[in-house]
Amino acid sequence: MKKIFNKNLIAFASILTLASCEKKLDLYPYNSIELSQSFQTIKDATTWNNGLYADLRGRVYGSYNISQDVQADQLNATLDFGNRNGNPHRWGSSFLADDGALNGAWSGYYGALRNINITIAGFEKIKTNSPAEVATLNRCKGDALLARAYYYSELILRFAKAYDPATAATDLGVPLVLEYDLEARPARATVKQVYDQIISDIGKAKTNLAATPGLAGSTKFNIDVAVALEARVRLYMQDWAGAMAAANTLITANKYPLLNTAANLDRMWTNDLATEVIFNCAVVRQTEGANTNSVYLGFNGATSKFVPDFIPTVGFINLYAATDFRRQVYLKQVPVIIQGINYPNMWVVNKFPGNPALFTGTFTNYQHAPKVFRSAEQILIFAEAANRLGGANDALALTALNTLRVARGLTARTGLTGATLTAEIRDERTRELAFEGFRLFDLKRWRLGFTRGTPQNLGAINVGSNYNTISIAADNPQFVWGLPTYDMNINANLVQNPGW
Repeated sequence: MKKIFNKNLIAFASILTLASCEKKLDLYPYNSIELSQSFQTIKDATTWNNGLYADLRGRVYGSYNISQDVQADQLNATLDFGNRNGNPHRWGSSFLADDGALNGAWSGYYGALRNINITIAGFEKIKTNSPAEVATLNRCKGDALLARAYYYSELILRFAKAYDPATAATDLGVPLVLEYDLEARPARATVKQVYDQIISDIGKAKTNLAATPGLAGSTKFNIDVAVALEARVRLYMQDWAGAMAAANTLITANKYPLLNTAANLDRMWTNDLATEVIFNCAVVRQTEGANTNSVYLGFNGATSKFVPDFIPTVGFINLYAATDFRRQVYLKQVPVIIQGINYPNMWVVNKFPGNPALFTGTFTNYQHAPKVFRSAEQILIFAEAANRLGGANDALALTALNTLRVARGLTARTGLTGATLTAEIRDERTRELAFEGFRLFDLKRWRLGFTRGTPQNLGAINVGSNYNTISIAADNPQFVWGLPTYDMNINANLVQNPGW
């Protein structure tokens, strides 16, 4: 079998397979090379590495974080939402295993993993000729390992139960595919096996990236990005001490200080100010665009009004105190028009308005650098993990919580411990990380159900028990997404999640 690499495709190419005992079929197409020949030099390594980042940019934002947020409790579907993301929003019988929210994430992540596995194996064949080439190859290896860890961390959140130390060794996770094999039909690994692989890849990546320091607004992986992912993953694993330690590494280094004015926080989300951003994807105007979260604004340049698909609930809006300047940055009151009716001061999600430097026309195209890791998340990880350890660690948790609160214009809290502190940390996480793709998975791992609650205006939204008044129990099986129907049909070794 000869695997062919098509050089005309951008970034990672399709892998074509030819088989023949005829010598003439061993000739490669004029625009292709055998896969093994694409891993010979350091230049080859950097070419595949560039492809890794192109893949990554296409697998954050857009449907990769909108679906789980519209499925959760903070948004109402407007009458003009056109059923976009309607199935996860409604839950129940309309949310099926062949839904695009499910199979898009599944195929997107596994498609990227196919390329990553090819890359990891191929890098072992590259010969280096100098210390500089050794360093470059090590960095490329670290990038590939960290990307694999990231993709599996996202897959396991969607398609498996939340990590429970008591049952993780038997709970079904996702298939662990670590080698490129078109014919493979892998069964599901356990949740523990998947998380163990993630931690293993992060550990190896940290070794390879040890000499690559972090930098605010970095568009490439580095040691700090590896530590940030480790902190996130260990939190999800209920490894409270490990999550604290990893997050604390970044917090005490103070390389990503929190923004403490409304103007600068607005610049982060509007103009990609990178001060507290540990890693964001590179976006280049016109040539290298990212996925966008346009459903929250729907700006109409002809009328200067907004036609959003989803608007925040009153309960979510009221989570922000009047002095919390995130309320005016993450949200915004604008003129909205729904079904021809004007709503002059409706709150909309304003976290993704688009960077004017990336516009390709007069009005927003919603492009900006997708922010994958921020220092605010690390502070919240530290606070939650410390609180879960309890005892004297509650004081550390409260200090971390207050660091974020004060930076965002709030006063410090005092005397909070135990369950009261837990609730405050969760509310703060909800405020700070809103609409960045965390909410559904937080509810799942906290084992919390919800009722969507009060809308801003009943006349502007879809109403009923599948929309604004929907109530979801903590044990609802659709917190765990179903494996896509197509994959279930072609792979008899897969077992479907309950309720699908």
